[in-house]
Amino acid sequence: MAKTITEIRSMARSHTRTALNVLVGVMRSTKAPPPARIAAANAILDRGWGKATQPIENGDDGALELIHRIERIIVHPENPNS
Repeated sequence: MAKTITEIRSMARSHTRTALNVLVGVMRSTKAPPPARIAAANAILDRGWGKATQPIENGDDGALELIHRIERIIVHPENPNS
């Protein structure tokens, strides 16, 4: 029987404490390679504090200019093509 996304999410969340303990164990392990320790530390920070925001850049000054346009169109109900 296929599991729903909600069921899968619930099952995964039930292992949160164990998964976090594994990440902490890898992070603290002096036998683990440095890239694994860094990845574990970053995963812990991301889950606890959220991922750092990434700046969006373009152009010469590095700032992204966003232009929003809001347009109101009034259509006569008897002639929607007008």
